[in-house]
Amino acid sequence: MSRQPEYVWMGGDYIRWQDAKVHVASECAMRGANVFEGIRGYLDAPGTRLMFFRLPDHLDRFFNSMKLMRMQPPYARATYVEAIAGCTAQNGFAEDVYVRLTTYFGLGKNYGYLPDEVEIDSAVIVSPRGRPEGLPQGIHCMTSTWLRISDRAMPPRIKAGANYQNSRLAFVEARINGYDGALLLNADGRVAEGPGACLFIVRAGTLITPPVTAGILESITRATVLELATRELGIPTAIRDVDRTEVYLADEAFFCGTAQEITPIISLDRYAVGSGEPGAITRSVQQFFFQIVRGERPAYSHWLTPVPAKVAV
Repeated sequence: MSRQPEYVWMGGDYIRWQDAKVHVASECAMRGANVFEGIRGYLDAPGTRLMFFRLPDHLDRFFNSMKLMRMQPPYARATYVEAIAGCTAQNGFAEDVYVRLTTYFGLGKNYGYLPDEVEIDSAVIVSPRGRPEGLPQGIHCMTSTWLRISDRAMPPRIKAGANYQNSRLAFVEARINGYDGALLLNADGRVAEGPGACLFIVRAGTLITPPVTAGILESITRATVLELATRELGIPTAIRDVDRTEVYLADEAFFCGTAQEITPIISLDRYAVGSGEPGAITRSVQQFFFQIVRGERPAYSHWLTPVPAKVAV
C-alpha cells in the first residue's frame, strides 16, 4: 500500500486505522485462517468518480472461498458493497485505490468452524494504489524452487491468507536472487502461475494460458483477458498445459491479476522472452484493459461499479 487510510470498516462499523485489531490468539493470527479479495477501483477519465472493476465477480469468488473454508458469511453482499463505498468516501479518496476485503476466524476452539465454536467477522480496507513498478518496461523472473500448492493439499482456488505463504516464499526467493518476480511450477512440473498472478504466453500469434486445473487461482483478470482477446482483439487463444521451456521460447509473456494488472515478463531464468521487451500483443491487451477500467469503453460499463469521488459519508 502506498499510504494507509485514516478509516477502515471492521465489525460492521467505521473505525480509525490504529484501532483495527485482531487478537493475537485468534485463528486468523495463529493459523492464517482468513479469506480475502483484492479489488481495484479506478478513477474515470474525467476524474469525477471511482469505478470498481468487476466487483460482483470478486464477491462471487469471496463467497466461494468462504464456502470452501466452511465459513458462515457474517454479512450480506450488499453490506460489503456499502462498506467499500463508505471506506472510499470516509477517506476522501479521489485516485486509484485497492480494496482488501477479508473475512477471518477470530477467537474460538482450535480449528473450530461452527458458529458456537469460533468467532467470524470481516474487515474492509481501501487504500491508494498506483501501477505496479514493472508494468511499463517489464520484469525479469526466475523459476522458483518452491512448487505451487495443489488442490489435494491447500486448494489454490480458495483465496486464503495461509495459501499466500506459498507465493511469499517464491517471491522472496526471487528478490534475494536478484529477480523481480517468480514463476511457480506444479507437482507435475508444468507451469502454474506467479505469486498472485496468472501467466499468459504468446507463441506464433496465439495467446496461451495454463488451465485452472494446473494449480492456479480462478483469476478474474485472466478471464477478462481471454474474453477481450477473442471478442475484441482477434487474437486466437488456447487453454492448455505449459512447459517451463515454452516460456523461454515464447514470443511474449505477461502476468495478469488485480495487483499485477497486465505486467510484461521480459526474461525467465536469464533467457530473454522474445526480443527482451514487451511485445505488441501484450501492449494491445494492456491498452484495451486500461481503456475499459477508465470507463472509455461503454460496451463494458457493466464491469464497472461507480462510486462518486470525494463524497463524505
